[in-house]
Amino acid sequence: MGQIWISAIGLCTATLIGTFLGYIIETLPHKWNDTVLGYCAGIMLAASTLGLIVPAFDMCQGLDCAVVVAGVMSGALFLNVLDLITPHLHHITGLDPEEHKNNSTLNHILLFVMAIAIHKLPEGIATGVSMTDVSDGNVSWTVTIGIALQNVPEGMVIISPLLLAGVTRLRTFFISLAIGLLEVAGTWIGYGLGNISLTFLPFMLGFAGGAMLYVTSDEMIPETHAHGYQKQATYSLLAGFITMIILERII
Repeated sequence: MGQIWISAIGLCTATLIGTFLGYIIETLPHKWNDTVLGYCAGIMLAASTLGLIVPAFDMCQGLDCAVVVAGVMSGALFLNVLDLITPHLHHITGLDPEEHKNNSTLNHILLFVMAIAIHKLPEGIATGVSMTDVSDGNVSWTVTIGIALQNVPEGMVIISPLLLAGVTRLRTFFISLAIGLLEVAGTWIGYGLGNISLTFLPFMLGFAGGAMLYVTSDEMIPETHAHGYQKQATYSLLAGFITMIILERII
């Protein structure tokens, strides 16, 4: 149980560290913003495949692998549906409602923050599920470390545009804290679901991996290619992916 708490609190702390760095670097240029986010996307891709989907397939044989495929697609569909039904979060900014009218920049920022918040719960679930299989006597920290690494720059990416939009530092801190706590809750949910049944575990690993792949492809990569710095973002993504492969071999 102690290892689960360490993992959950570590993810939340990484997000808050990114928040404080965001206070220091309030005007992060789009070039560096997209580069940092590209690195996060590479880490997410590697963590979802090496830490979740591949281990899920390793647990199955023959036609049983269809369970993992179903899990991956279900995870992506879950994020897709959640993205559609989640309401706008304009009230969390504390700004006058009139400031939201005809402010496409602020609307875009809030939608991006909402997308980040939406995938924090599945990220936590992915972490909890990945720590469920201890058949070899060792807990896998690959997914935890990968998500924690990307939480730091991701926290910066969230905070900087909110500050520029006029949201107070205190309110942005509570927004960041709430997002971090979603991962804490998700970690325990994933750990609980993974322990319900070993038969259910491959599906859950696939589900968590599919959710992470969905948000990486649907939100993170398009955002890094929206401002003309796609080359830097692409090489940064490769660097993030390689970082996780190296960590996977070291840990």
